[in-house]
Amino acid sequence: MCLRALRNLGRTGDGSSLSELGFLGVLLSDRTDVNGFLTRAIGSLIEYDAQRGTELVRALETYYAAGGNLSKAKDALHIHVNTVVQRLDRIAQLLGADWNSPGRALEDQLSLQLHRLTAPMAPPSP
Repeated sequence: MCLRALRNLGRTGDGSSLSELGFLGVLLSDRTDVNGFLTRAIGSLIEYDAQRGTELVRALETYYAAGGNLSKAKDALHIHVNTVVQRLDRIAQLLGADWNSPGRALEDQLSLQLHRLTAPMAPPSP
């Protein structure tokens, strides 16, 4: 399955494992490793938020939901646009310079959705 996926992706002659194929590896695998996929894709953001009480995951979700529009993202987050830029800079440091390239952005958006689906439910507000 992995070999056929590499060939279809135009990567003939390349070696890879299902985990290196990102979300495609999750889809193609007979033993889905969602947690491993999340860890590889956005685990550094999840860990950073947990350790520091920040909201980088939320900032990235909001940025993508705003179609990459900084003004819409700052309005949705109720923060200054410079704060959005600072958070995106931190995200770039944690995820790598390619975090917003088309393929990586797709993978990150899928990861964010999976993270939301698999995260523990928040207690109801009083």
